[in-house]
Amino acid sequence: MPRSLLPLLALGLLASFVQLLLLDIVFEKLGLQHDLVYLLLAMVVCGSVINLPLYEVAAEEAPGEDSFQQQIQRLLGLPRPAFNGRTVIAVNVGGALIPVGFSIYLLHYNALDLLQVLTAVVIVASVAYLTSVPVPNVGIAMPFLVAPLTAAFAAMLINPQMAAPLAYIGGSVGVLIGADLLRLGVIPKLGAPIASIGGAGPFDGIFLSGLLAVLLV
Repeated sequence: MPRSLLPLLALGLLASFVQLLLLDIVFEKLGLQHDLVYLLLAMVVCGSVINLPLYEVAAEEAPGEDSFQQQIQRLLGLPRPAFNGRTVIAVNVGGALIPVGFSIYLLHYNALDLLQVLTAVVIVASVAYLTSVPVPNVGIAMPFLVAPLTAAFAAMLINPQMAAPLAYIGGSVGVLIGADLLRLGVIPKLGAPIASIGGAGPFDGIFLSGLLAVLLV
């Protein structure tokens, strides 16, 4: 293994370890079995390499430097998709579908009031949309702690007794809607051959926003 990859590997292992600790604390607050921590993290990590194509849109190539992901691909010697004037819109399994699936599970497991859940999601989605910005060659960026803080505040305000599951659902689904789905219209201007919803997998804002929101309540 090239020495240049060792810091990257160490960073990845550290991030996974931190997320495992976060999940352990989160599951305690949610009242769920700790065995599910390992299962969920494994599903998210494995699912992060799977992008399911949805459709294509005509796009324009954006000027500027390569994104961090593209720099890593070049460092690893991985092939890069050539930009051909079209962008494939895809959804990432680990970064989007699994967090949404877990949110649905929490909704039924805790018998949450649907109106309260929708209120929390709308609040976070609105803030995520207003604070997110498109970045050429990168994607949609937003301040990291805005969504978790908003989700935690909304959950405590709406239902303090059920704040933990409300915070997770609001933080994850709210970011998915506000910073990803509502920003699909700007994707053609980012100059990327593929744009994946939740594309950063276990390190994407959708997954981490839910975790951090629960920790804050």
